[in-house]
Amino acid sequence: MINDSMEVTLAKAQTLIEALPYIQKFSGKKIVVKYGGSAMVDENLKYNVIKDVALLKLVGMQPIIVHGGGKEISSWMKKFGKESEFINGLRVTDEETLDIAEMVLSKVNKSLVSLMDQIGLKAVGISGKDSGLLKVQKKYSDGKDIGYVGEVVSADSSILDTLLENDFIPVIAPIGMGVEDYHGYNINADDAACAIATAVNAEKLVFLTDIEGVFMDPEDKSTLVSEMTIAEAQQFIDNGVVGGGMLPKLNNCIEAMKNGVSRVHMLDGRLEHSLLLECFTQKGIGTAILKEPLF
Repeated sequence: MINDSMEVTLAKAQTLIEALPYIQKFSGKKIVVKYGGSAMVDENLKYNVIKDVALLKLVGMQPIIVHGGGKEISSWMKKFGKESEFINGLRVTDEETLDIAEMVLSKVNKSLVSLMDQIGLKAVGISGKDSGLLKVQKKYSDGKDIGYVGEVVSADSSILDTLLENDFIPVIAPIGMGVEDYHGYNINADDAACAIATAVNAEKLVFLTDIEGVFMDPEDKSTLVSEMTIAEAQQFIDNGVVGGGMLPKLNNCIEAMKNGVSRVHMLDGRLEHSLLLECFTQKGIGTAILKEPLF
């Protein structure tokens, strides 16, 4: 007769067995994690995300973290007496706002590196300025000049390759260098993650956000789409099924996959260990965009 304690133990063993084919498939592969939203603000969630990244690393994957920091930047701008202004979801970035953004993103960057160090991971914090990682041109919003906001035109993975080869986890702040004026530019973190995933030929690109995934009907949570192809994702856009903040994310996903990324996942970072659930369980969570079925 199996008691309750033994059932719990067997369930844990079954979870490990379920994870085995995924560990085998993705060992040695690069996974880019775009880290943002509530998972960066809630300290418990933040620590759990870092533990998830640690497990990915320890089972042989090569994680690369690209982080945002929009909420923190807005908070610090208030402290400096500046109001945040957005046009089509992009932060209007004058010289002073850029200085604040760089300061805050550097602070966020080093706090993540520190957390990784606490649990025994070797991590290095950099920005897109380092070693020409992210080169950008000025980005306009519907023809409007929104300041030092950059659109990535090239990504050089040399520094990332060096770090990965030496067993470090790169932690990247989304600040790039202008190709013409060599000035710093603020980059949308989703755009930066897509460019980096493409440059390193990532097996996976994961977005940790404050949304559960893609829905057939945004008002009906039972219509979550667990998996879709690139063609299906494009149909969702063309048919107006998605809008708001999901639209640019889905466009980014499609673009990244057209440029070599094998699969993209959109996860609710507010759910503890969502990264592990998506990577190592058959059902997973959120929405995965795949070129072909895993198994």
